[in-house]
Amino acid sequence: MGLIKAGIGAIGGVLADQWKEFFYCDALPNDVLVRKGEKKTSGRSSNTKGEDNIISNGSGIAVADGQCMIIVEQGQIVEVCAEPGQFTYDSSSEPSIFAGSLGRSILDTFKTIGKRFTYGGDTGKDQRVYYFNTKEILNNRFGTPSPIMFEVVNKRIGMSRTVQVRCNGIYSYTISNPLLFYSKVCGNVEYQYTRDQIDDQLKTEFVSALQPAFGALAAMELRPAQIPAKANELKDAMNEALKAEWVESRGITVEKIALNPITLTEEDMEKINQMEDAATMGGNAFMMAGRMTDATANAMEAAAKNEGGAMTGFMGLGMAGNAMGGGFQAAQQFYNAGVQQQPADGWKCSCGATASGKFCSNCGAQKPQLGWTCSCGQTNQGNFCSNCGAKKPEGEWTCSCGTVNQGKFCSNCGSQRS
Repeated sequence: MGLIKAGIGAIGGVLADQWKEFFYCDALPNDVLVRKGEKKTSGRSSNTKGEDNIISNGSGIAVADGQCMIIVEQGQIVEVCAEPGQFTYDSSSEPSIFAGSLGRSILDTFKTIGKRFTYGGDTGKDQRVYYFNTKEILNNRFGTPSPIMFEVVNKRIGMSRTVQVRCNGIYSYTISNPLLFYSKVCGNVEYQYTRDQIDDQLKTEFVSALQPAFGALAAMELRPAQIPAKANELKDAMNEALKAEWVESRGITVEKIALNPITLTEEDMEKINQMEDAATMGGNAFMMAGRMTDATANAMEAAAKNEGGAMTGFMGLGMAGNAMGGGFQAAQQFYNAGVQQQPADGWKCSCGATASGKFCSNCGAQKPQLGWTCSCGQTNQGNFCSNCGAKKPEGEWTCSCGTVNQGKFCSNCGSQRS
């Protein structure tokens, strides 16, 4: 009886599986990552007794936008299609008299009957169609349960300080390699694989990868407040940080990241502001002097309001002033060095250079003698000599360029006699 039953089962099963199948998958929602394909049958269909896990040669498989289809035979991936449209499976190990050459198909059919007979009338094989959701998987919320270290770097002013930041937001990802996702994550699922089966793991790994990703952004000298506006840079840094765990191990890629404003502790924010203010004022003598003047004025105002009396406040202010004296003097010296003051006896040479001695350091010209020189040797500006009282001669006069002239205009530069 067993052999007869096996023979009947083998013949009946092979004949039932001769029909071509049509596999399809309804639209995959955002929470479904993988779903097994279904055979399309209706009340008018005669293909109602075939095995669910058998795909006859020549069967059609529909692939929609945002989907990737794979065919698995005996646990091994044998076909992949990610292009929308109908895929025809013409290399199946399960023959059909409705596909290919009729004579060849009949011969292969009898071989299949013989093979199934050895399995007691069963198929002895497993063929499945799986659909992967290749759309962007949205609304994955995350937050940092503990602060993340972030190094604030400003090479322009030579500042580097490590601060603690907290952040939260939303990220999205895509299944960029369905074959890797199938072999490493979901495998032969019975019906479907949903995101809640992997979300907790992904979220933990995502938050852990924020530390090296923020380190890469710190190397770009970004401030914490600038990070939410650098979404593309952050995405690239996260994909690099998650390369081993997501991209290479599971076939998952970070698609987009949206961050809420990043928060720092008040202490860290105040310290950064102080360091930047100090660096900015240290390089600008005017700002430094103005800052110290403003601080002194505030201190005097506070001293006047001192509850212990104005004199007590001003005594404290005086002590503080003595303590700051060295710093104030250093700032004053820096200011004096930064402001180029004209020498008291400076003069402008005809070559355009400014000189302070009797000769020009640029062209060697002698300093012009302004006014007139008295017979006693005294140089004067007015009409009488300041040494001997002699009256200024009417004839000769010395121009600002140093030329002694007789007329109203200088014979060298044309300047009019003053």
